Amino acid sequence: MRFVRFATFVLSVALLAGDARAQTIVINGAPGELPQLPGMARGQVKTGTGRIRGRVVAADTGMAVRRAQVRLGGSEVGGRSALTDGEGRFEFRDLPAGRFSLTAQKPGFMTVQYGQTRPFESGKTIDLADAQAMDKAEIAMPRGSVISGRIVDEFGDPMADVMVSAMRSVWSNGKRRLQQTGRSAQTNDLGQYRIFGLAPGEYYVSATFRGGEMAAMEMSAVAAMSGAGVASGSTPNSGYAPTYFPGTTNGADAQRLALAVGQEAQGTDFSLLPVRLVKITGTVISSEGKPTEGAMVSAIPRSGGDVVFGLSGSARTDKNGNFTLSNVAPGDYTLQTRGIQIMTSSGEGGGNMTFTMTRIVGPDGAGGSEPESGSAPVTVSAEDVSNVVIITTKGATATGHVTFEGGTKPSNANNLRIMAMPLDIGDGPVFSPGGSGTVKADGSFDLKGLTGTRAFRVMGLPQGWTLKAAKLNGQDVTDTGVEFKGSEALTGLELVVTSKTTQIDGSVKDSSGNAVKDYTVVVFSDEPQKWAAPQSRYISGVRPDTEGRFQVKNLPAGGYYAVAVDYIAQGEWGDPDLLERLKSKATHITLDEGETKSIDLKIER
Repeated sequence: MRFVRFATFVLSVALLAGDARAQTIVINGAPGELPQLPGMARGQVKTGTGRIRGRVVAADTGMAVRRAQVRLGGSEVGGRSALTDGEGRFEFRDLPAGRFSLTAQKPGFMTVQYGQTRPFESGKTIDLADAQAMDKAEIAMPRGSVISGRIVDEFGDPMADVMVSAMRSVWSNGKRRLQQTGRSAQTNDLGQYRIFGLAPGEYYVSATFRGGEMAAMEMSAVAAMSGAGVASGSTPNSGYAPTYFPGTTNGADAQRLALAVGQEAQGTDFSLLPVRLVKITGTVISSEGKPTEGAMVSAIPRSGGDVVFGLSGSARTDKNGNFTLSNVAPGDYTLQTRGIQIMTSSGEGGGNMTFTMTRIVGPDGAGGSEPESGSAPVTVSAEDVSNVVIITTKGATATGHVTFEGGTKPSNANNLRIMAMPLDIGDGPVFSPGGSGTVKADGSFDLKGLTGTRAFRVMGLPQGWTLKAAKLNGQDVTDTGVEFKGSEALTGLELVVTSKTTQIDGSVKDSSGNAVKDYTVVVFSDEPQKWAAPQSRYISGVRPDTEGRFQVKNLPAGGYYAVAVDYIAQGEWGDPDLLERLKSKATHITLDEGETKSIDLKIER
């Protein structure tokens, strides 16, 4: 195996309008150090003399799983991977002290973490001391479940090139919604599909047609609009809406499928629903009132905030700022134009990689201006939609500073990044441009391109430090965030980080007083209004380590409930209805700033 000890990364910045020149920045990565892009914090991969060895076996037979990919995760090492040998064994050497996770995957099996005993739960962490060797990290992989079937059109004829996805109902960012699992399949010429490697559980099946012929006709229409001289035919005025099994466009009416371990749900057949496809035409106008050339406009299904889909379609504006989106199915959309589009491509070998960043032109049609973004809601029925106007803005700006409490300022303070995280993304556009900046030597930072409601977080803090509060002119906005409108310039933002962190640790016993080593602990605020907040800091779910003890860090000071349960799927502890049911069985505790509290819990079954 050949290792590249000195990697070269090339960043090319191409300006779209008129000026075809590109800026090229070469970034060299030294051995053992992550390659850096401009604005990224530097990260050093640590090494040591620790070791983790283990074996991957099939859960049903105990036989070795050969050539399974095992990934090692940990803040000190980034990410490493290994393939199991003929006996199912793997090894990671030269590890520093720290906390690590292991994940194994192979087609035909369910992806599983070390210490994971049930679907959709996290595994157990491995705490490794200096020079420690762990030689019995066994991972049992259950056979994956399968959903298979056939997709046909309204005449019963098979449909090829239909993307079929397995979806789950999950609690995400303050709402319950249908979300893709990452497992999908494309139908063949017989209309058949097979989604494999699923964990046992409950699923919904969705199908979306973006066939090759339709894509080709869309490209011809776009080329004709831009005057590219490409011969074009008529575009279709009918197509197919995203459809759920057993044949509905409404996610609320989708039929739920329950899968056991290794089970195949055969015969999950349904037909796509035909709809009339329409065109959306409009104009993108800059904040200066001028048409914007070369802007990318995308139609993003809103679906009531309950379903997470990809993009429906996109197009670029012409020299007059006009755009046309063809073949759009009925539904509710957000039309969005964004300022930055990033594409990547592999290099010519020798360990080189080329990153290409394409910047949308500014309001005056020239490259180099600050990018602008904008959006507009659109409801599509059976008729074409025209004269949509999207007015872009550079967005608001925010300036502030970071202060440190409780100890000496961290040595990497100049590499910290400030993130302005969108809190209203569930009901708004998928893309939220802007909102990231590097902390300067004096602790100050500048953020640009801000829109919507944003909460501020400090990224890259070393262990032992956490965000205490975000204040705007002395007012606490840590959890409520700040709403940005237009191009306002906000000042007086203060982010307070502290080394006085909180910690809750302990163990769990059953009703007979015996130690339990397989459970999930949920800790949540005793103030219900904090449960439903997007990205709430007041709720945490953890699994025990290899010794059967749990640890929850960095909760804000306040009152909490803590409860140990036999099983709960990852992230489901954010559901307020579930927390209300758990409250009566929980232990109440109070955390002061910087306090460490040890508690023993009884498991609730």
